[in-house]
Formats: sequence, C-alpha cells, structure tokens
Amino acid sequence: MSYVVLARKYRPRNFTEMVGQGHVVQALSNALTTQRLHHAYLFTGTRGVGKTTVSRILAKSLNCLGTDGQGGITAEPCGVCQACTDIDSGRFVDYTELDAASNRGVDEVQALLEQAVYKPVQGRFKVFMIDEVHMLTNTAFNAMLKTLEEPPEYLKFVLATTDPQKVPVTVLSRCLQFNLRPMAPETVQEHLVQVLQAEQVPADAQSLRLISRAARGSMRDALSLTDQAIAFGGGQLQEATVRQMLGAVDRSYVLRLIDALARADGATVVDTVDTLRLNGLNAATTLEDMTGVLQRMAVLQAVPGRAPADGLEDPDEVEIERLSTSLPADETQLLYSLCLHGRAELGLAPDEYAGLTMVLLRLLAFKPAGAAVAAVEKKTLKPAEAAPPAVVAAVPVARAAPIAAPVSVPVAAPVAPAAPVAAPAPRPATVPAAPAPVSATEPASQAVASPEMDDAPWPEDDGPPWEASPVPVSAAPSRTVAIPVRDAGEPGRADQPQVRAPAAPPSGLAPIAPSEEGDFWFDSVMQLVRAEAISALVRELGLQSQLVARDTDRWVLRVERESLNQGNSRERLATALQTIGHQVSLVVEIGTVLDSPSRRLALEAERLQREAEEHIMGDPFVQTMMRDFGGKIVPGTLKAIRA
Repeated sequence: MSYVVLARKYRPRNFTEMVGQGHVVQALSNALTTQRLHHAYLFTGTRGVGKTTVSRILAKSLNCLGTDGQGGITAEPCGVCQACTDIDSGRFVDYTELDAASNRGVDEVQALLEQAVYKPVQGRFKVFMIDEVHMLTNTAFNAMLKTLEEPPEYLKFVLATTDPQKVPVTVLSRCLQFNLRPMAPETVQEHLVQVLQAEQVPADAQSLRLISRAARGSMRDALSLTDQAIAFGGGQLQEATVRQMLGAVDRSYVLRLIDALARADGATVVDTVDTLRLNGLNAATTLEDMTGVLQRMAVLQAVPGRAPADGLEDPDEVEIERLSTSLPADETQLLYSLCLHGRAELGLAPDEYAGLTMVLLRLLAFKPAGAAVAAVEKKTLKPAEAAPPAVVAAVPVARAAPIAAPVSVPVAAPVAPAAPVAAPAPRPATVPAAPAPVSATEPASQAVASPEMDDAPWPEDDGPPWEASPVPVSAAPSRTVAIPVRDAGEPGRADQPQVRAPAAPPSGLAPIAPSEEGDFWFDSVMQLVRAEAISALVRELGLQSQLVARDTDRWVLRVERESLNQGNSRERLATALQTIGHQVSLVVEIGTVLDSPSRRLALEAERLQREAEEHIMGDPFVQTMMRDFGGKIVPGTLKAIRA
C-alpha cells in the first residue's frame, strides 16, 4: 500500500476532529441542529486552515443517512454510510468540487450551473464547492449571480478563498461568510503530539515547538513539515536536526546579539554575524527570532513575572529575564522596531548578511544618548551635578594695560563643587570688551586662555583685551574655554557691549542668558537656513547646538543628542559656514545645551503667542461678547501671525 502523507491521512472527518476553528464549528453545528440552513456559504482564511475540510464535512452532514440508513440532517455525520464514504473518497455524484484557479472562465461556470436544474441523484442535497473562487473572471461572477441568489431548495453553494478582497461585493452579500483563523503555535503543537503518538514517532518538545512556529498558523504546513522532519531525522524528531532542516537560528546566537547590543559591544555583534554567515544561518530568521525575544523582554519589563503567551515552557526564560533587567525599556522598544523594519531591507542589500550587519549596527548608532552619557559618568571621580540657572555676574578680568572705562559682562556663575574646594580669587581688572561666555561647571581656577593672544599685534590705543586669568565657565562636562575671534570685522561685535538681563522664560522653557556667542551663532544659523544652505540633519545640528568655544579656525558646538553628532553632518555644516565667510572646522561634544537657535525660536514663538492672546483678551469687542453673551475663547485656537 502506498504511503499517505500526514496532511491527508489525518484530515478531520467530522466537526469534533476540527482543530482551532471552534467559532466556525459551533455556528455550523447549531445551524445543522436547528436546520436553519443558508443556501450559500463562504469560507475564507489562509492556506491549510481547513476550508476544503469544512466544506466536505458540511456536505456529509447534509447528506448523511446514518448507520441504519434512516438518518437525516445532522451535525455529527456517521462516516460509515454510503454518502459519507463516497464524499470522503471523492466519488459522490451530488458533491462537485470546482477549482476556480484552473476553471475560471464563464464557460466552466455555465457548465456547472447547467447541473443545478437536476435534482440530486443519491443524496439529499446537491453541493457545489468552488475553491479559490476569487480567481473567477468578472464575467463568470456575473453569470452565477442569479443562481447564487435564488438557487433551488436542494442546492447549496460552498465557496472558499484565501483572498476575500477580490470577491465582488455582489457575491459577498449573497453568502454567509465564515473566517477561518490561523492557528496558534500551541494549538498546532498539541495536535502534532497526538499525530506523532498515533504514528509512534519519538519527538522532543523543542523540535515540535520549532515546527509549530514555522507553520505560521497552517495545520497543513505543520503536518507537511513534520513529514519532512521525520524523513530528515531518520524516523525521529530532534531539535538539532529540525533546526538544521528549517535553517532556524540557534537561540544562543540571538541572545548573544541582544546582550552585545545592550553592552554596546560592536565587535561581538560583527563576530556573531560572521559566525552566522559561516554556518549558513538565515539572516531574516535571525531578525525574526530577535523580535520574538525582544517582545518577550518588553512584556517582562511591563509586567514582571508574566508567563509566556503560548503557555509553553521556554528553556531560555532565565536568560531572557536577565536581559530584560539589563536593558532599559525604551531601548528594548527601539531594538524591536528596528529589527522589525530591518527585515524588509534585507532584500535590498547586496548581501543579506551585510544587510543584517547594517541593521544591527544601526541599533548601536541610534542608541539613546542617555546611555552614552551614563557610561561617561561612571568613569568620573564624582557624579555630575545638575546645571544651575544662568545668572548675570560682573567678573573683572586682568589685562596688560589699564584703560579708563571698566564694564560688566554677563557670564554664568560657577557651580559649587560637591566638597569645599579652595579656588584662587580672580584678579581685579577692567576690560573693554566682553569675552565670549564659556562653560559653567568648572571652577574659575581651571579656565584656560589661548597661548596665541600675547604674541598677536594689537592697535596702539588698545592692548590685548584680556590675558590668562581665571574665568567662570558655563555648565557643561567639557573642559573647553571660549576664545573670541580676534578678527576686528567680526559680525555683531561692539567695542562697548551692553549688559543685558536674561530673557524672561515662557511657560515650560528654561531661561536663556543672551550672550555674544549665542547671538553670533543664532545669526549665522538663521542666515544659512534662510539661504537654504542647510537642510535635514545638518539643519537640525545647527538649530539644536550651542556655540561654546570659538577660535579663528576651530569652533566647538554642544548638542544634547548623540544622533546629531555625525561626521558627515559636521562636515556639511562646516562647508555651509564657508559660504558665509567662516573657514573653520567644527568639533561637536555632548552635554547640556543652555542656548541654541531652536530654543530662541521657541522663546520667540511663545512670546508672540502670549502677546497675541493678550491683544485678543484686551479687545473691547471680545470683552463685550464674553460679558454679554457668555462667549469663551477655546484654548489652543489663537495663533500668532507675523506681520
């Protein structure tokens, strides 16, 4: 006797043997029991979920004669009468299956409908089953509409399709539709256990777990893979052989990759990908397994101790729990999203392993800036302190030759250190021009002056405006000191700068202490933006950065996000600055930004919005409407418009 594949050998013969489609079984069983029968049924669902099987069981239920030959319509066909056995064997004359994929024209449909005028020969009902009905042409659909709407009482239509969106609505409205769902992995695994016990084939739980997940909700695919695994494993199913057959990635590689990403260990990531390449393991499967592990980690982070959704024991659960505690929740979500979208990019890459490497390195490139800052803080001798609000303080600076009119300049007050530290007192002197503000987290004793200042020539009536002296610096982890440009024609520079108070902060924004460096950087960036010389990430780098140090050929910018600190962005911004006369190189550091063009624009927008709201609220007509008619201004509906 020839071998019968498992998918055909264990095809359900009645509703009680159906697996994973309880909602369809219950509806059809109740309809058959009460004999509230529709004339047309439409079964939809992915491949291998039981559409054709349900159709045959329904045909047997309608035509079953019972073991004694006296039965009627039933939800439990006997399976032994002539009608049941003939339908199972495919030779029942009153049950017709039409494959619409190969018989999709109007002639084939008309030939089928011509049989509708004849009453059943053997059974109680004629049943026309049209599989893959969405493949029919529009003419064929139109030819069957009238018969489908009002068939003879002895005729039942059963339509099956994997793509109901392609079925005309005129057909859908004439049918009772049932959607057969993809089966859960645990449901497939439980059924495979029963099948393999009946076949007396030894199998371990992990091999069946791999097959049930690879089937992706299709029981027929699961049984076909089981057939293949039995042949591949020599009559038994083991995890190693099944994993090799499926090309599945060992979970240890996935856990190693996630652990390396959590530690920002790029070398381990690249080495692991090379190992996957040497072993011929699938790159797409690697990302798929990573999304599964990351999803489990996210669940454990949100609901600690939550059991797996499939209810199956996972041998790697301990390691997954460890990773969920070592990786922040936001990074877990970021890794999940990038792995999920990275699968679509593998087909575009010249090599799928190169694409896999780029996806994983992207996870490191877009690692949240907070993680990098935390790593830097761990290496410091004392924890970083929060930057205090900027204040205005007059700081005297020593110079080589005294002049007549001392002035005060706005600078940020230094932060008090964690422990008392003796700092040398600043030397009193006067200065004709304000030095650029510099960073504020360091004591005044750590300020550094440019060694080039003393050697440069100066006008006879005015000596060098400053010399090396302690100067408080602004809040930042950097040790760089602001060095003003010595070019006399610097835009916006005045010989006698005026002292300005910090701008009043709008709601939700920190105050800004206007400074010469901030004004200069704001004017330069806005000039580039108006000229459309910068765009995209380069524009964001300019808008969200703070100019903290400036020399004739080197400027230091500070940003808060690591993602803005890209080499190509710095080079493109430096190139754009050359177009407005600044031949400089840029250095970008990570730290707290107190004054940036974007913050100034936000302050200006809120100021304009506040003035617009005050203008409207002070309008006599508006006050009259609110007083006499109970009018109200809906919050958020007032928008400031620049004149």
